[in-house]
Amino acid sequence: MRSFFAKFKLFGIVLFCLSVVIIFLFYNALSPRKTLPIYQPSGVNPELVDASIQHVKKYHTIADFSLTNQNGKIVTQDDYADIIYIADFFFTTCPTICPIMTKNMAKIQNEITDANIKLLSHSVTPIIDSVAQLKKYALEKGVDDTKWNLVTGDKKQIYELARKSYLAVKTDGDGGPFDMIHTENFILIDKEKRIRGFYDGTDPKEVERLLADLEILKNSYIQ
Repeated sequence: MRSFFAKFKLFGIVLFCLSVVIIFLFYNALSPRKTLPIYQPSGVNPELVDASIQHVKKYHTIADFSLTNQNGKIVTQDDYADIIYIADFFFTTCPTICPIMTKNMAKIQNEITDANIKLLSHSVTPIIDSVAQLKKYALEKGVDDTKWNLVTGDKKQIYELARKSYLAVKTDGDGGPFDMIHTENFILIDKEKRIRGFYDGTDPKEVERLLADLEILKNSYIQ
């Protein structure tokens, strides 16, 4: 009799555990998956959007580009195909926000374990930031070439990317000799080249928010 009750008790425990697992699985299946917004020019602060695209309500993506990284390699959208990435704009001689941004970008780099996530930093003083200068800076800051490209190139192209693609800075300026971009924004880009988030790259809490959003975005591609 005692053996019967022991088996009955064990059966009850197993049944209870199975019930908990089934409820948990149903809850997860029915719970809506967290998603990030898709930013369009019409939904962003008009000061950050070029007048020519302020009307765009959907289908905004990052334009094609061709720039040169710290190793002298040409970097294009093909290098970021099917990749989630974080973009920013900096210059190697910046004494104010850029060192903080680079430190925080390095932190993000060290958190990345997925080969389908990368970083892309655009120099806003490309005349000063030659390939050699970018390489020196990359070595000083611990840049991992497999995860993070620092790019230089045509100033007008970089400034147009900042203003018309990444919506990262105020629109005044033409990319000419006296035009200067200075922004703390980190921009999260999905595999479809769409903007999914803006973050203050000088604020540790914002960096933590970016890392959390990065996980949400990464998980959105898991079936």
